[in-house]
Amino acid sequence: MSYQQHSSTGSGSRTARRTFEFGRTYVVRPKGKHQATVVWLHGLGDNGSSWSQLLENLPLPNIKWICPTAPTRSVSLLGGFSCTAWFDVGEISENSPDDLEGLDASAAHIANLLSTEPTDVKVGIGGFSMGAATALYSATCAATGRYSNGNLYPIKLRAVVGLSGWLPGSRGLRNKIEGSHEAARRAASLPILVCHGTNDDVVSYNYGEQSANLLHSAGFQLITFKKYDGLGHYTVPTEMNEVHSWLKAKLNVE
Repeated sequence: MSYQQHSSTGSGSRTARRTFEFGRTYVVRPKGKHQATVVWLHGLGDNGSSWSQLLENLPLPNIKWICPTAPTRSVSLLGGFSCTAWFDVGEISENSPDDLEGLDASAAHIANLLSTEPTDVKVGIGGFSMGAATALYSATCAATGRYSNGNLYPIKLRAVVGLSGWLPGSRGLRNKIEGSHEAARRAASLPILVCHGTNDDVVSYNYGEQSANLLHSAGFQLITFKKYDGLGHYTVPTEMNEVHSWLKAKLNVE
């Protein structure tokens, strides 16, 4: 599936377009009653298949999992090497510029995947590493009600999970949320689980913790932060058990 991002320059007489071609989407159907749907986002260079196999084994029979694959694109962090990536990133630090166009395109693709779910089904987003960053960015769009490009964000999220990730697009977030009663209300009511390992050599633990603190200070009151001593840039059964328990409670699934 492709997604075209439109950005006007000057008077609007010229329009630049970047087309993002998303890869294959893998779906894990619920084994029981369909009560919730969660889009789960892989990390840099991965695809939806590996996570779909892991999530299929979680004892959450009433959740449908949608595992899309990011576009293949040139990544600055890798010296321009092309691989699957939800957005471009030069360095993982709070001072690095954000690829808001890429983030908006991925967040819109995810919202589109959720837009056809039944109205009585609760929806959420989760992810690992760059997928976690995209999930957390989607949470900020859900709160403010808009993408960075000003377009309306159409989905009411009920839960967001970020493992070994970070928060992109945080500049000005607090002002955007504090400046709108509706945004503040949405932020305050959206549960977010952030997990990070202390031995992460790809996305620093301190950066993960700081991202959770930034979300909390911006008005996201239902933040749960879990620290995993000795964990590197990967997931372990203990962490996935936490995800299982948290999602079961927050989405109120049997």
